[in-house]
Amino acid sequence: EARRQRRLLLVVVCVALLLDNMLYMVIVPIIPDYIAAMRGGTAGPSAPAGGNGSGGGNRSLLPARYPPASGGNEDVQIGVLFASKAILQLLVNPLSGTLIDRVGYEAPLLAGLAVMFLSTATFAFAENYATLFAARSLQGLGSAFADTAGIALIADRYAEEPARSRALGTALACISFGSLAAPPFGGVLYEFAGKRVPFLVLACVCVLDGLMLFVLAPPGGTGARANMPVGTPIHRLMIDPYIAVVAGALATCNIPLAFLEPTIANWMKDSMGASEWEVGLTWLPAFFPHVLGVYVTVRLAAAYPHLQWFYGALGMAIIGASSCLVPACRNFGQVIIPLCGICFGIALVDTALLPTLAFLVDVRHVSVYGSVYAIADISYCVAYALGPIVAGQIVHTMGFAQLNLGMGLANVLYAPVLLFLKNVCQMKPSHSERNILLEEGPKGLYDTIKMEERKG
Repeated sequence: EARRQRRLLLVVVCVALLLDNMLYMVIVPIIPDYIAAMRGGTAGPSAPAGGNGSGGGNRSLLPARYPPASGGNEDVQIGVLFASKAILQLLVNPLSGTLIDRVGYEAPLLAGLAVMFLSTATFAFAENYATLFAARSLQGLGSAFADTAGIALIADRYAEEPARSRALGTALACISFGSLAAPPFGGVLYEFAGKRVPFLVLACVCVLDGLMLFVLAPPGGTGARANMPVGTPIHRLMIDPYIAVVAGALATCNIPLAFLEPTIANWMKDSMGASEWEVGLTWLPAFFPHVLGVYVTVRLAAAYPHLQWFYGALGMAIIGASSCLVPACRNFGQVIIPLCGICFGIALVDTALLPTLAFLVDVRHVSVYGSVYAIADISYCVAYALGPIVAGQIVHTMGFAQLNLGMGLANVLYAPVLLFLKNVCQMKPSHSERNILLEEGPKGLYDTIKMEERKG
């Protein structure tokens, strides 16, 4: 029964992560019409995406990850809108991690799903930029609780390896699938059913996921929180050198993806004359190597768990080499190869290092995971908050090739830092009075009384 319950909870968490990433990307084919309406244009499914008269239908069905720029003020508006979610999530995560450690995992996850539902409903009925901005920021608030509590819940329920790596790998695959499926999902429904339908569908799934969580693990209903120890404060976890190394790797490996998403569409059009469908399909093949990377890392971690640091370092080296190859591509077929390499490397890093964070908390701190996965979420948010705002400016001032070379060099140089984690697998849990009394025989009156109390 307990095993079946934790599998169902894994499904709930995966659906929550899938919804969060679908909502993050589903507005891509819709946002140009909102911007056009603010400029006084005609908003609707027939309006050309990106504000031009060519390829509107293709763009709406198979859009780029971020809409290409067509004006200075529009650039700023779109960039700030996409970054607002990550920025608010970045600010809230320290508080959400601390709250999760104090109240348990189920209640914050349920609260996060409720806020995500409110955000999705706001998107559905938004009619101006201010409402869109509020909905996007509200999604960041919900994600700060749902994502962190969900990943922490998986780490808590799957306490042993390799089950923990498999469960976290499944969650990562759902995140990738949500980012991939959202633009076509939103574009098709927007084209044939109107702008509200994609958001209403996601809102209904969010309600069902919340109800399933409430049935499986009612917040406060099982007394689970009473059995949880007091977690280590987040500021102490942040200064742990091992956790800091992992957090730095997670942020660095996601920078190429976060910075390429808003810039590669324009570069492909300018450098290789890419068509609308080519721009829309740019990231589609990258999903498969990402899932392959998750699968390979989970299998390797089960066979050779002491090499988790090496899998992460190898992933960063692959990301660095792939980033440097992007500017050398001259056609659509060539550019797919380094993008697949980047996603494959990110899968290696994430799948290897997310379980490592839980293990570090187990052996160096207290086995409560809200704060440590809030730190991981902060690492992701740093990259995705800077990407939509900073990447375009870097391309404008330095060039697309220099941006990619810089990101690739950063990953290659950071890879050797993971050698610091080489001996992590040899660490043993800290010995408290409880552990000592359990492992050693009684040596005096005090120890004998304590042992009898424990036996009783």
